[in-house]
Amino acid sequence: MHPTFVVSFFCRSQFPRPTQRMLFELDKHLSKVTARAMAQQSLEERQRDIYDSHRHRVFSVSYYMTGSELEAEQILQGAFVRAFRAAPEPDCGVIDSALVDQLRTQRVLEEGEALPPPEIGYLPQRNNILRTELEEAIRCLPPGERLVFLLMDVEGYSAARVAELLQMNPSQVLRSALTARLRLRAELAAMRASDCEAA
Repeated sequence: MHPTFVVSFFCRSQFPRPTQRMLFELDKHLSKVTARAMAQQSLEERQRDIYDSHRHRVFSVSYYMTGSELEAEQILQGAFVRAFRAAPEPDCGVIDSALVDQLRTQRVLEEGEALPPPEIGYLPQRNNILRTELEEAIRCLPPGERLVFLLMDVEGYSAARVAELLQMNPSQVLRSALTARLRLRAELAAMRASDCEAA
């Protein structure tokens, strides 16, 4: 039997006024404790829903940025720790910002030597491109271009949204996306040419 019900039942019984007052105060206290417990449980459930809703996207981007499931899982955990510290119920923008910060913290976004502009090669038909080839080609992109490509072409973010997230000018984002696509196209063409020579 619920403790609040028990106290309320006794409060309706015939007790001296001081005893009734004490029981009423106890009833109020138990009600507040129960309400706090229910609110906390509800928050935890909402946080689990938030985690489940965004987990796949965060892990996918992290994996394509690192090529390692172990590192991707570490970035995933770090990103959500940051996100839940920033807000009890973070939205997509807060989670994305936490992901980018975590990628920077783990030096995933550090650029190496600048690559020459990509050459335009023959682009194989879409149904001829294997997933493993595409994954390998994506990993050949410089980190900055790779992240822009993943956010725009894989996740479907607008240039304005990516620009705000990465603190870039929208025109820079569009140039990076175009360069990434051309570089990806050239890489896939080179893979196909290599396969043809091997055959």
